[in-house]
Amino acid sequence: LARCVAVEPGKFAAAHWGRAPLLSRAAELPSADGFTDLLGPADADELLSRRGLRTPFLRIAKDGQLVPAARWTGGGGAGAEIGDQVLDERVLELYASGATLVLQGLHRTWPALIDFARDLGTALAQPLQVNAYLTPAGSQGFATHYDTHDVFVLQVDGRKHWRIHPPVLPDPLERQPWGGRADEVSATAQGPAALDVVLEPGDALYLPRGWLHSAQAQETSSLHLTVGIRALTRYAIVEELLALAAADARLRAGLPFGTDVADPDAIEPELTETVEALRDGPLRTDPAAVAARLRQRAWPAARPAPIRPLAQAAALDAVAAETRLAPRPGLRWRLDPTGDDKVALRLFDRVLTLPAGCEPALRALLTGAVSRVGDLPGLDDDADRVVLARRLLREAIAVPAE
Repeated sequence: LARCVAVEPGKFAAAHWGRAPLLSRAAELPSADGFTDLLGPADADELLSRRGLRTPFLRIAKDGQLVPAARWTGGGGAGAEIGDQVLDERVLELYASGATLVLQGLHRTWPALIDFARDLGTALAQPLQVNAYLTPAGSQGFATHYDTHDVFVLQVDGRKHWRIHPPVLPDPLERQPWGGRADEVSATAQGPAALDVVLEPGDALYLPRGWLHSAQAQETSSLHLTVGIRALTRYAIVEELLALAAADARLRAGLPFGTDVADPDAIEPELTETVEALRDGPLRTDPAAVAARLRQRAWPAARPAPIRPLAQAAALDAVAAETRLAPRPGLRWRLDPTGDDKVALRLFDRVLTLPAGCEPALRALLTGAVSRVGDLPGLDDDADRVVLARRLLREAIAVPAE
């Protein structure tokens, strides 16, 4: 987080998070090299030409409109005939004529950004996505708009002029994109800007969701990263309460025969009864039930660190009491007793059921308190510890310690 904001985390959370933009100049941030270690122009060229990139990992925009993918994709030649691969010569043609290139999902495809997104997502306790925007000199990829998620803009190369305006809809949900308010957005963009600034290499800008923005490259081409923060909202809690409401027979019941739904007087008693049923049912729900449903939303959206399947498989045969393991970085987990002498290890994609006696060892390893297999607590002997360690390696819960 310190690479993205030039204020203390507490001040950022209180004064800016979800509230107001924050500009952080390169001189105020810790990295002397800006953000070139995350993705530079040469790295972008490699992605566009040597990695067999496919849609939707690239978008191209020109004059405020997306260019159809058919204009810049095709087969990759012998043995790679799949027809939606990025064709570098077509990309060159469009970029040279003023189009903006948007490399998408870099938190899944570029090593430095995989690690950066995982660490920042852990600090924020939110799932992230990372895109890169490459804009030719003097060009603007998109008209004034707003995003439905918070963003950090990290200027890597070149200079870009940003104009920021207040929201026309504060805190928009994902189902409330700016296109439905295009006239309001356009009118607001004609007024005075809340922030009018040129980002230089190494500068960072935080924008809460809903804030209007447009950006234009200056005298040279521009490369910036946009880190999108897919935070859950209180509306997500409402959605989960409604899902729980489906279990209540009173709320599943149909309206009385012949009810005129256009008549407020006819609807009033039904509304009253429905609100009472909500109060007696979902609104009295144990917070643990709602938290479990929110976990099912949030955890799959933030994958843990990649593993090396071949090395991991080779490590299985070499496990011994002296072996040192580490929890898989970025892995979200929860241990819950099941009441039948078992313990449930809940992960982002599955639930493992293990003997209750494994709980102390699991906690010790997953919290980093113990790394040596022979030191895992709560088990009778090293043979049991090795069996558990192999299971955790096979399930990609633990990794060999470096």
